[in-house]
Amino acid sequence: MTFLPRANDALKVNPPTSVDIALSDHGSDWLWAVTAIYIISFFICLVPSFTAPENKRVFNYILVMASLTGAITYFAQASDLGWDAVEQTNHLTRQISYARYINWTVSFPAITLSLGLLSGLSWTTIVVNLFISWFWILSYLTAAYTTTSYKWGFFAFGTFAYVILAMSTLNEGRESAELLGIKRDYMILSAWVNLLWLCYPIAFGLSDGGHVIGVTGGFVFFGILDVLMLPVMSVMFLVLSRSWDFGKLQLDFSDYRGTRHSGHSRDKGSHTAIVDDVELPDRS
Repeated sequence: MTFLPRANDALKVNPPTSVDIALSDHGSDWLWAVTAIYIISFFICLVPSFTAPENKRVFNYILVMASLTGAITYFAQASDLGWDAVEQTNHLTRQISYARYINWTVSFPAITLSLGLLSGLSWTTIVVNLFISWFWILSYLTAAYTTTSYKWGFFAFGTFAYVILAMSTLNEGRESAELLGIKRDYMILSAWVNLLWLCYPIAFGLSDGGHVIGVTGGFVFFGILDVLMLPVMSVMFLVLSRSWDFGKLQLDFSDYRGTRHSGHSRDKGSHTAIVDDVELPDRS
């Protein structure tokens, strides 16, 4: 006898047909919980942006976009949508969630961009790191869809890309952050991210790669990593950012935009005047 009827009927509405190894009801329950965490993370990042000065919202906006993407992709996964049936080496078909990789295509570059902006890395290095993060994810996605042992070649390319990204964020980023006087905060965030990133190749090898654990087990493993990666790191980022000098970090982008539009020079010691958005020498 049950006093409370089961509310989650996602697998009844969207049944995993034509697949041998699929998501379980309890796995769907877990994914709904992760969806809720991402939605909470979205509002945690969004609400302070309404009261924070415009020139201090850059991390709020970046993390808001990543959290919203995570929320909708986990909604799809919890609803048993956003997947394909891929054949394994034992000729059984298994659910492979492409929604998972869509989430990473936004969240990993968002984290990479946030760390790059904080550390003061050059834009060329940041762009390269963004490309490497996309390369990593797309290599894993290709490996997940490859039904032969050649998948491990794509896995190797992707993991090598992760190693490059880790070296850049832990080495170049640290050196640049030290020059700005925020080495401690940067290393807290960077070490946290890289510790979690290190677990993704392991999780992939056990789930979408090697099929050692089931579909539900893979969702649980990746769900824990994703929650620690974005929602938890977002809170850490926003809490630590309260003590940062955005002007010194050159992250107060809107100050420059406001200066250009208002026609007033931001540098009061400058011997130039701006008239109608054209900079002219001061003849006084």
